[in-house]
Amino acid sequence: MKIIISETRDISIEQILDLYQANEWSSAKKPNQLYNALMHSHSLVSAWHNDTLLGLGNAISDGHLVVYYPHLLVHPNYQGQGIGQMIVAKMQEKYGHFHMQMLTADGRAIEFYEKVGFERAGKTEPMWIYSGKEH
Repeated sequence: MKIIISETRDISIEQILDLYQANEWSSAKKPNQLYNALMHSHSLVSAWHNDTLLGLGNAISDGHLVVYYPHLLVHPNYQGQGIGQMIVAKMQEKYGHFHMQMLTADGRAIEFYEKVGFERAGKTEPMWIYSGKEH
C-alpha cells in the first residue's frame, strides 16, 4: 500500500470525523470546533492511501521556539504500519530544531512517543482543564 504524507488542508469534515470516531476521541462530538481547530493549526499533516484518510497530526506553535502537538491519530485499521512515525517525521522536518517540543501522552501512546524520540519531561506533572472522557 502506497501512503502519501501531505501538508495540504484539503480534508473534509466527514473524513476527519470518521477518523476521530474510529479512535473514540471525544472531540468528534464537537465537529465544527474540531474541524476549525485543525484547519487553523500552525501545521496539519495527514496520511493518505488514495482518497482514504489514514491518520493526521497537528501542531500549535509560536513559530520560532515552542511547539505543542495536541493530536496524532491513525485509524485503528492501519495502526502498527509506521504511519504515525511518518507523521512525526514530517513534523520533525519543520520543528526538529525548536527549543521545546511538547505533547501529552497516556496509555499505549507513551511507548510510541518514546520510540520516536520523546522522553518524560523531568519532574513535571501534566495539568489541564479537560472536558473529554477518554483519558
